[in-house]
Amino acid sequence: MVNLLDGPPVALVAGATRGAGRALAVELGRAGFHVYATGRSSREGGPSEIGRPETIEETGELVEAAGGSVSAVVVDHEDAEAVASLVDRVEAERGRLDVLVNDVFGGDRYAQWDTPLWEHDLAGGGRMLRMGVWTHLVTAHHALPLLLRTAGSTGRDALLVEMTDGTAEFNAAYRESVGFFYDLVKAGVGRIVLGLTHELRDHPVTALAVTPGWLRSEQMLEGFGVTEATWWDALAQVPGFAISESPTYVARGVAALAEDAGHGRFAGRTLTSYDLATCYDLTDTDGSRPDCWGYLARHGLSEQSGEGVAEFR
Repeated sequence: MVNLLDGPPVALVAGATRGAGRALAVELGRAGFHVYATGRSSREGGPSEIGRPETIEETGELVEAAGGSVSAVVVDHEDAEAVASLVDRVEAERGRLDVLVNDVFGGDRYAQWDTPLWEHDLAGGGRMLRMGVWTHLVTAHHALPLLLRTAGSTGRDALLVEMTDGTAEFNAAYRESVGFFYDLVKAGVGRIVLGLTHELRDHPVTALAVTPGWLRSEQMLEGFGVTEATWWDALAQVPGFAISESPTYVARGVAALAEDAGHGRFAGRTLTSYDLATCYDLTDTDGSRPDCWGYLARHGLSEQSGEGVAEFR
């Protein structure tokens, strides 16, 4: 077994194939963590049911290109035995786990907009729950013992980050239009943080949630027919897209949080990418500091004219 105090700190990003998860792996690697980046889509095994072209191997290459150290691993986080084997591997190879980021989802394809529970496809709804809640519980269950041992050996609190969609205040109300199951998944992530914070109250692991704003994921950019380099062109279609942010924005914040020995002060909270940016004096890749959830709190979800966006960037 590797000595817990040898080598760099270790982060596991569960769900790192694309979007925020991919950026989280890159920025944690850039910050000096050895990153275990996991996902289902791979060059050898092909895409997951999501059907996207991104692979976990590409994520590994991006981490290395940023100067980071990485192990890109194909893992289905619904499979408890596979997750247990993953954590065993982390301990055998690195002897420690300092940070767990639960970013697994991919259930958007099963969301049925404006569909009440009694009309919703039940199998699709159940799939969303397994992908967005069960995977997080399985991964936390198997990773927490190693997080606790690492914190006990290093004398530094470990960190468990639940990635979600929406602030605690926003998710306290029912999210209209997205369908019953999507709302339940995102509210459920907040409940995971609440429960873990209670159970970890006398232990050296901080549990909290982080939400990006309107994320310019690969799929979102494709939907608008733009790239990250040309995303501003999408404003001709939807001016409100001006409040959007790159995946790097939230990832920079989580990386800074992971390096902060005092992250315990945030236990149980849901932090936005803007919260992290202001706390750690960070910006998005274009030098701006978008506050998407602040904008939505002021103007509401239906506001797409772009009115007042400049105040929140």
